Amino acid sequence: MHVASLAAALVSRRRDQVLGASSVRTKSSDTDPVTLADTESEQLIRRELAILRPQDSVLGEEQGGGSDSGGLRWVVDPIDGTVNFLYGLPFYAVSVAVQQDGLTLAGAVVEVVSGRVFAAAKGYGATLNGAPLHCTTVTLVSSALVATGFGYQAERRRTQGAVLAALLPAVRDVRRVGSASLDLCAVAAGWVDAYYEHGLGPWDWAAGALIAAEAGAKVTLPAANAAGSDGALVFAAAPGVAAELLVLIDAAWAGPMP
Repeated sequence: MHVASLAAALVSRRRDQVLGASSVRTKSSDTDPVTLADTESEQLIRRELAILRPQDSVLGEEQGGGSDSGGLRWVVDPIDGTVNFLYGLPFYAVSVAVQQDGLTLAGAVVEVVSGRVFAAAKGYGATLNGAPLHCTTVTLVSSALVATGFGYQAERRRTQGAVLAALLPAVRDVRRVGSASLDLCAVAAGWVDAYYEHGLGPWDWAAGALIAAEAGAKVTLPAANAAGSDGALVFAAAPGVAAELLVLIDAAWAGPMP
C-alpha cells in the first residue's frame, strides 16, 4: 500500500504539469495513450521496490520485465485509466500487486483523486481505507448491475460490443468506468454486482481481482503470463449470479480476440 500511495501522490501532483502534447504518446492504437506521468509513476514504484525488495522481479505496463520464474513478482499499473486522467475524469488509479507462481498474494489499488485505498491479502479479506469489503448478495441476473470495458483497436471493440449487446437485455444495466482495477474494486465494495472484460494485461487485474475475491466474489482469470492479445476473460461477480452470467458471456463471445 505504501508504494502504491506514493505513486498515487506523484500522479496527483503531476497531472496539470504533464498534459502538453509533448508528454503524451500512444501504444497499441492512436486512442491508447501513455503520458509522462505513467512513466514517472512506474519509475518511482520500481525505485521503491528495488530498495525494499531488491531480490524480486517487477512486471510493469510501461516497461515490461518480470517473468514469472517462481520467485516473488510485483505487477504494476502506474496509471490504470490513463484516458480518464487525460480528460480529468476522476476515475484512475495506481495498482500494485505481488505474485508467486502466478497467484496474487497481496495487492493495493489507490484511486488517485479520492485517495481511497483498496487492499487485500490472500486469506485475510479485503478492505477500503481499512474497513472490510463484501460483494453483494444479488441472486437474479436480471437485477445485476454489470461493469465492463473495451480495448483500443476497432476490431477488438466490435467483438466486445457484440458480447455487450447480447448481455444487456438480460441484466439490470451496464456501467463503463474506464479502469479495470477500479471496476474489480467496485465488485468488492458492492457498487456493482459483476465485472467482465476480455483481453486485459496482468497489470490490469493482478491487484483488483484479489480484492474482489477476498470480498467474496467468484473470480475467473487468465493465466498469469497471458497477453492481452490472447483475449482471455477477466470476470468477477457476486456468487449468486456468477455462474449464470458466465454462461451468457461465454455464449456471446466470438473470439479469438482480434
